[in-house]
Amino acid sequence: MFEEPEWAEEAPVVADLGSVALGLRRTATSQIKGANRRQLLATLRALEVVETKKKLTKKGLFAGASSEVEEKRKKKRHKQGPPSSDSKEEEVERKKCHKGVLLGSDLAEEEKKKRKRQKQIPSNLAQPLDSLDQTDSKAWNSSATSDLTKPTCETPSSNPPHTLSRKQWRNRQKNKRRQKNKFRPSQPPEQAPAPASAEEAEVPSAPSPDSHGARAEALRARMAQRLDGARFRYLNEQLYSGPSSAAQRLFQEDPEAFLLYHRGFQNQVKKWPLQPVDRIARDLRQRPASLVVADFGCGDCRLASSIRNRVHCFDLASLDPRVTVCDMAQVPLEDESIDVAVFCLSLMGTNIRDFLEEANRVLKPGGLLKVAEVSSRFEDVRTFLGAVTKLGFKVISKDLTNSHFFLFDFEKTGPPRVGPKTQLSGLKLQPCLYKRR
Repeated sequence: MFEEPEWAEEAPVVADLGSVALGLRRTATSQIKGANRRQLLATLRALEVVETKKKLTKKGLFAGASSEVEEKRKKKRHKQGPPSSDSKEEEVERKKCHKGVLLGSDLAEEEKKKRKRQKQIPSNLAQPLDSLDQTDSKAWNSSATSDLTKPTCETPSSNPPHTLSRKQWRNRQKNKRRQKNKFRPSQPPEQAPAPASAEEAEVPSAPSPDSHGARAEALRARMAQRLDGARFRYLNEQLYSGPSSAAQRLFQEDPEAFLLYHRGFQNQVKKWPLQPVDRIARDLRQRPASLVVADFGCGDCRLASSIRNRVHCFDLASLDPRVTVCDMAQVPLEDESIDVAVFCLSLMGTNIRDFLEEANRVLKPGGLLKVAEVSSRFEDVRTFLGAVTKLGFKVISKDLTNSHFFLFDFEKTGPPRVGPKTQLSGLKLQPCLYKRR
C-alpha cells in the first residue's frame, strides 16, 4: 500500500500551533493595554511634579532677577544724587509696570505650555520620563532667558502703559509747582505784596471790655426777668387761693409786691388777642355819660381813662391817684349810689359771693353789672349764671364766642333771695394760674 507523506503527519501539529499563537497574541495585546495605562498614569504624575518644580524655580529666578535690577537702580541713584518728587513718581510707576509685565508674561507662558502638553500627551505615551524632564527643563531655561532679554518699563525711553487717574494727575501737577517754587528767588521785602492789612482786617479783634459789660448786663436783665416771673406766679397763686382780706394785708406789708404783680400782669396782657376792658369801655361809650360807674379791681385805671363817665376806682393797692385802696368786699360807697358795677378779671379769691353782694348793695334798682372772666375758670356756665341770679340779678346778655374770655351783663332785680349761710356751688371758679415758660 501507499505510504503517507511526512507533511500530512505534520499538518495537525501546525494547526495546533496556529491556535496557540492566536492565544498568545491576545494575551500580549491585553498586557500591552495595561502597560499603556500604567505609563499614562506615570506620565501624568511626572508632569505634575515637573510643574511644581517649575513654579519653585520661577520664583527663585524672578527673585534673583529682581534683586539684580534693584541693585543696578541703587547704583544709578547714588551716581545721580537725591531724587526729586517727579523721579520718585516715575520709579513707582515703573515698578508697577514691571510687575504687570512680569505677571502678564507668566500667565501667557503658562497657558501656552498647558496647551502644548495637552497636544503632546497622546503622542508621547511611550516616551521615557527622563526625556520628558529634559525637554521641560530646556523649555523652562529658554523661556526664562527670553523673559530676561525682553525689554521692560525700566528704561526711561519706553512710555508706561499705566494711565493716570484724575487725582494722581492733580497730585503730580501740585508736586511740579512745589518743585518750581523751591528754586524761585525770594522777593525782597520792598517788592513783596502787602496783603497783611487785609488779613489783619479779617482776623477778629479781641473782645473789648464794653462787650463784656453789655453781656453781663443782658444776663442780669434776663435773670431779673425770670425772678420777676417767678414772684408774679407766686403772688397770683396767693390771690386766687385766699380771701381778699389776706391779699390786702400782703400788699400792705410789701407795697413793692403789688408793683411786681401788676408788671407781670401787663406782660401777660400783651399776649392776649383781646383785652376785655376795651370791650367794656366800648359798650359804656354807647350809653349816657351821666351814668356813675364803679370799677372793682381797677388796676391802672384804664377804664376810667377810656370813658367820659364818672368812675370810682377800687383796688387792693394804688398805682394811680384816682384809686381808692380797700377790700372790694367793703367799698366806701353808699347804698344804691351807682349805675354800673364792673368786675373785669377781678373775681379773685375765695369770697366771690361777698364781691357780688357788695355790688348789689351799691347798685341802684335796675343797675347794670358787667363781668368779664377767663373762660378756663368756668366748669359750668349755667350753674354760675344760676348762682348770680339768686343774689338779686337777672341775665341780660352773654358772649361766649371768644376763646379766652367770657362776657356777661346782669341787671339788678332786688336784694339777694338767699340767706348768707346758704351755699352757692356755682360761684366756685377755678383759679387762673400761669405756667412756667
